[in-house]
Amino acid sequence: MPTITTKDGVEIFFKDWGSGQPIVFSHGWPLSSDDWDAQMMYFVTRGYRVIAHDRRGHGRSAQVADGHDMDHYADDLAAVTAHLDLKNAIHVGHSTGGGEVVHYIARHGESRVAKAAILSAVPPLMVQTAANPGGLPKSVFDDLQKQLAASRTQFYRDLASGPFYGFNRPGAKPSEAVIQNWWRQGMMGGAKAHYDGIVAFSQTDFTEDLKKINVPVLVMHGDDDQIVPYADSGPLSAKLLKKGTLKTYKGFPHGMPTTHAETINADLLAFFKE
Repeated sequence: MPTITTKDGVEIFFKDWGSGQPIVFSHGWPLSSDDWDAQMMYFVTRGYRVIAHDRRGHGRSAQVADGHDMDHYADDLAAVTAHLDLKNAIHVGHSTGGGEVVHYIARHGESRVAKAAILSAVPPLMVQTAANPGGLPKSVFDDLQKQLAASRTQFYRDLASGPFYGFNRPGAKPSEAVIQNWWRQGMMGGAKAHYDGIVAFSQTDFTEDLKKINVPVLVMHGDDDQIVPYADSGPLSAKLLKKGTLKTYKGFPHGMPTTHAETINADLLAFFKE
């Protein structure tokens, strides 16, 4: 399997398909690069080079005990892009991966980056603070950690079959295959990485990162996102970005790159070609 080893000795798995302008995909918690299948297949057949890695502790990357924070996530992404010597790359991040992309660009600069898109993404800040009164109370994330520690297998089943894809909404038609694939990806990763990752995605403040970014960024968010609530995420990120464009999807769930891949892919392609 293609892997790189980071400077702190962590083996990171990645996929690298096709040729042309590179698109680098950063996945959400607690999944893997497999969550981008619908996008990678679409763009590799349209003349792009598509790259996606499994975050440390996730998927096929090493299940290390430490480094499950946004600084390490961004540095690992930088290590992949440097190893492949990517130039003029477009970065696409979903959920936690959206935070990873924002932090990577702000932390490592834009010399390799052309554009970015963040989908259902965690920035600017998920947790409620005095400065972020619209955020979710810390007790919400403490409870997620508690459920994960008690029974990760049940917790992941409940998330995938309920709020992640909006399968708990009236009239929704749950896909057993999609639920099982989410569960499969989650269970491939390490419990410690996923437990710590809840703090990383909920308590990292990306406000200053967003302000630093000069490349065009498309902010895509569904207004029925039950995981990263719309009002305190997408619109705020778009405002903080110098060249941010907000695209709001009526009724779309958190997992919209999977449930509404046709719409999302077409909109991404239009943005890439601008």
